[in-house]
Order: sequence, then C-alpha cells, then structure tokens
Amino acid sequence: MSDPSNRAPLSGVVVVEHATSVAASYAGRVLALMGATVIKVEPPDGDPLRREGASLHAECGVGPLFAYLNVNKSSVTLNLGLPEGRAILGELIDRASVFLDDTAPSDRARLGITPDEVARRCPELIYVSVLPFGAIGEHSEYRGYELNLFHAGGEGYLMPNGLALEMFPDRPPVKIYGHFAEFNGGTSAVCATFAALMVQQEMGGQFVDVSVQDVNVAISCFAIQQLGEGTLENRHERSFKYGGVLECCDGYVQVLTLEQHQWEGLVKLMGDPKWALDPELKDPLDRGRRGKLINLHLRAWAKMQLVEDVVKRGQALGVPLAKYAEPDEILESEQTRVREMFHKVPAAGLGEIPVLAAPYQFMLPEKLVFCAVQPGADNARVLGEWLGHTASDLQRWAGAGAS
Repeated sequence: MSDPSNRAPLSGVVVVEHATSVAASYAGRVLALMGATVIKVEPPDGDPLRREGASLHAECGVGPLFAYLNVNKSSVTLNLGLPEGRAILGELIDRASVFLDDTAPSDRARLGITPDEVARRCPELIYVSVLPFGAIGEHSEYRGYELNLFHAGGEGYLMPNGLALEMFPDRPPVKIYGHFAEFNGGTSAVCATFAALMVQQEMGGQFVDVSVQDVNVAISCFAIQQLGEGTLENRHERSFKYGGVLECCDGYVQVLTLEQHQWEGLVKLMGDPKWALDPELKDPLDRGRRGKLINLHLRAWAKMQLVEDVVKRGQALGVPLAKYAEPDEILESEQTRVREMFHKVPAAGLGEIPVLAAPYQFMLPEKLVFCAVQPGADNARVLGEWLGHTASDLQRWAGAGAS
C-alpha cells in the first residue's frame, strides 16, 4: 500500500480511519498529507458527510466539506452491522499502524472495537479516539456538533467582542464561522498521534483519547486563568486595551502593540501626533488605563488611511499590522501563490478547482486527489490486492451487504 518513493514523515504508516465527524476526518486528512496511507472505512451508503451541504456537481453528489476533508484517502465500504464486515475491519486493523475512530463508546462494544479488545488483538497499534467529550467521563456518550462544542469550550461566551460588539451591541453570543472547534480537535489528534508514533517502537501500542471539548477549553485557558484569579471575563470586557480592529477608508486592519518598541513604531506611523507624545503614555500600564482615549485617536487617524499603504509603512516600522483579507484576496495573493497554499484538483464536471493544501511545507505530496466519488471505489485494490482476498470473496460480501 505504501509508495517506496514517498519520503514524507509518515511514509509507510497505514491509518485505518473509521470516522464521520469533522474532527476525526480532518485528523485523517492531515495524516494523509504527511505521507500516511489513509484507508477510510465507510458504510455501504457512504459517510454522511458526503451529503452535507450543496453538491460540488449534480453527477457526483459530494459536498465541498467532504471533498476537502478526504483528499488523498482511499475509500472502502464495510457494513459493521454484519459479522463479515466486522471481520474485514479486523483484518484492516491488523495491518495498520493507527486506528482513527470516532464511534461512541457504547457502540464500540457492539462492534468489537473497544480499546481493550483492539489492544488484545493488536498490541502495537495506536488507537486514536476522537470524540466530542472524550471516551471517559459522564459526557462520553454525548453527541456533539460544531455549535455545541464551540460553546462547550467557553469561547462563545466571549464573542462577539471589540469592534464587532461596538458595531452590533445587541448581538447574542455567537460562534466563529465554520468548524473552528472541530478543526482544533482534529489538529490535537494529529499532534497526539505523531507523538505516539515517535515512541511506538519503545512503548508499543497506546490508546489516545482526544476530547474536542478539552481542546477548546484549552484555547480559552486565559479566561479560565482569570476566573481563578477572581475575574469573570466576558465579551463586554474582552478586548485589547487599545488597538485591535481599525476601520480604514477602504477596509480594515488589525493592530496590536504589546511591546514598547511596537508602540513607538505606531506613534511614528501616525506622524508623532502631539497626543501620543504625552510622557505618561510611555508607561504601558498608563497606556492601558487610557485605552479608550487612545482608541478614539487611533480610529480617527485610521479612517483617513489606505489599507495597503498603512500596512506597508507599519510593517517597515516593526508594528504588528495586517489587512483583514477577503476570501478572493487570499486565493489571489502573491504570498499564497509562493507558498503553494492551494493546489488545483480536478473535480467531475467542474474542471480544476483550488483546494487548501496543508499548513506546513515539508514533503507535501505533488498533488491532491479527491476521495472517490463513489463509496467503496477502492474495495478491489484494498480488500483484494492488499489483503489478498479473491474477486469471488468481494462479490460474495457485496451480495450479502457486507461491503
């Protein structure tokens, strides 16, 4: 199954992914782009994520979220409700280095894939469990989706804040657009998997228990730390003392000056205005106390600036300043092109479309390939050629509804 010419970090590592959540699927995606051979096990009618959102094309019936999450994976279909399907999954696990799974703990017992059962069968295997609230604890059986998980992590309580709250003061707590919580959960699963692989020869197999809520609580750790100090941070108080999002005459920029030299650069950028030269503003604590007054001046100045010009001049002065880019600007930017952040991937009926590659640059695959349009398109290659079963075996399983 592995490509001998593949010299990526996870070359030779076989991952069996049995997952329907965004978090676990994203973990599998990143592992695949690190060079692992990822075999996605789907039910015969396909992963439900295939049908989420609008189809990329009427002929393929695959939504963009599934397409993004499942590049460079093989698709195998198994009916785990039947003994034959569970037996074939066992064969795949026997040949794998990593088993990536998001099945609820109670269902694992029914399918014969509890951590203890798998460890007895494959003592060298790394079993990576990615669940909304982890595999242990009173919430381990809870179902969870992006909205639940984002707010369960505590971050939603602090949003919107800053300029957004000033512009929309009556807006209730909201979540970040997209799958922020689940992508963070998947990223942590990748880091934990990589760590377990590094010591696999010495330690053998491990059960890695990833809770998406835990990950997002960690992201809100500063608010929790402040609570321990007796301060309940909320969206009305959570903002930079000064700076943050500034409206220019043709867009928005973000500025944050945590260090003294950055503040001094910002003063120069503004042309050394008299108000900013007040001796008391040389003290960071005094600047924090007078943040509202500073922001009044900053915003009045920013509304007279052009985004590209102020970013260029600010960066030259060492000011952490960047433009709020729109999606089409990201796709077309020179920075994006040079770093090859997007690869052109052929899609049925659509030609080539840009797909985000990976957030790193080492040993990326030469090209990205969408997961098979039809679930189980790789059954013959994986179950037949790799596991060694005959064509009649595959036909018999398909006829019995096991694959």
